[in-house]
Amino acid sequence: MNKRDFLKTSLLAGAGLVAATRCTPAQSGKPETKSGYKHWVWENPNLEDDEKSLQDKYEKFYKAGIRGMFFENDSEKHFRIAKKAGLETHRWMWTMNRGEKELRENHPDWFAVSRKGESCATNPPYVGYYRWLCPSKTETQNYLKERVTEILEKDYVDGIHLDYVRYCDVILPLDLWKNYNIVQQQELPEYDFCYCETCRQNFQAEHGVDPLELQYPDASLSWRNYRYDRITNVVNQLAEIAHQHKKQITAAVFPTPEVARRNVRQDWTNWNLDGVCPMIYHGFYQEQVSWIGDAVKEGVHFLCDRFPLYSGLFLPNFKNMDELKSGIEYALNNGAGGVSFFGEVNDDVLSVISQF
Repeated sequence: MNKRDFLKTSLLAGAGLVAATRCTPAQSGKPETKSGYKHWVWENPNLEDDEKSLQDKYEKFYKAGIRGMFFENDSEKHFRIAKKAGLETHRWMWTMNRGEKELRENHPDWFAVSRKGESCATNPPYVGYYRWLCPSKTETQNYLKERVTEILEKDYVDGIHLDYVRYCDVILPLDLWKNYNIVQQQELPEYDFCYCETCRQNFQAEHGVDPLELQYPDASLSWRNYRYDRITNVVNQLAEIAHQHKKQITAAVFPTPEVARRNVRQDWTNWNLDGVCPMIYHGFYQEQVSWIGDAVKEGVHFLCDRFPLYSGLFLPNFKNMDELKSGIEYALNNGAGGVSFFGEVNDDVLSVISQF
């Protein structure tokens, strides 16, 4: 199942706590267009596309102001034609959510375990493809580093783009409760991860208590920080590999630092990235278009100019092109270095993009 199908059924969100962020000098974000903005497109390449149509499409993308592609699958044809058109080509990789049959059969111990005691290898939460690895395990870290190294060694790949780089969503947004016949007024055990032996032993060694013995695990700041740090550790190891290859690393993340930390234990403002694409999909959160600006403002504030933020926009959320234009304006006026688009980037969309 690709990301489009996932987003239609189960993009998850919520509210939470905002942690302090360390400020260091900005890493990148050099203006890429006359306006100074750099725009991206998420795409799952269709292997049946012919070279001429791809050439025409990517040349139109570049002319409109798009400067980079996040390709969900490896298609050398798509990468090379996009590069020829002047676009950066980054491989978009599912990170902690890995459903490979080989992994489930041969390494079931690598998978995250819920507070209820169920493993994602055998009991995936919410949907069948939610197969989350445990970030605390050295084996998981090494596996992901090998995958990233394989990708970045290809000369037609300019960078790595991480997705699903987090824990399972512990709380769904209110609008999705009915889809799963669920009420989540608190963090429920079957959606709270990870309580495998490795995580429990590591946390007990650091803090003197087994997380399963916490009276209110959802209120434990140390247990929450432990999980923030586990994901950050994975990301920064992968970032080191990318930078050793002299290539960029970016990530698709939850829309604001607050939502990301609270709902998926994702502390993206402290990652060693070259850029970040918060998925500010206002429709999934039952928010108005103006919320895009609020979300960007929060992210930019806590990033402290460490690296650029490119606002992720879900095109089906916009009722018309005027709304899309407003959404882009809200993002750019609040500090985004550009926007990234998910959905059908047709000529109407390109016409709007070309205005910025």
